[in-house]
Amino acid sequence: MTNFIIIMLSAVFINNYVLSRFLGICPFLGVSKKLNQAAGMSVAVIFVMLMATAVTWPIQTFLLDPNNLGYLQTIVFILVIAALVQLVEIVLKRYIPSLHKSLGVYLPLITTNCAVLGVTILNIDEGYTFAESMVNSFGSGLGFFLAMVMFSGVRSRLEGADIPKAFQGLPVTLVAASITSLSFLGFSGVIENLFA
Repeated sequence: MTNFIIIMLSAVFINNYVLSRFLGICPFLGVSKKLNQAAGMSVAVIFVMLMATAVTWPIQTFLLDPNNLGYLQTIVFILVIAALVQLVEIVLKRYIPSLHKSLGVYLPLITTNCAVLGVTILNIDEGYTFAESMVNSFGSGLGFFLAMVMFSGVRSRLEGADIPKAFQGLPVTLVAASITSLSFLGFSGVIENLFA
């Protein structure tokens, strides 16, 4: 049980896919302007991460590895993720059309969100069991959610700030993202010391 807690907390705070590993930057910068869009995208990413892990881990373990087809991992994982994103898009379009419309082009971009592909591949590379992989995927999704919501708050504060002309737009957004990322460095070593 302690192992699951360590994996979860590490995925959320220390190895945050957006702020520490710099994966999933496209939706992080593109959809974080409004809180409802950021939260909606994050929930969709959490769902896709969990479902992708639930499908790709058995494929890798029971199909690719025993048949020496590990070199097909990236292609197979991308196809699985693309199918899952299509499923999410269909569900959102049918049941939550306002969220589907507000996410716009960023929803299909979950297919190319390297955080989703990264979590599935790193679960295999870290040698996690199926349960550990699911916990890591959920923690990674929560970390993505935390980063998106935090940065949405930062960006809302930037809108009312008096920013020099040279930094307006993308430059101040990137500076704010880097400062937000730096704030997560303070968590390094904390989790290991809690359970040591």
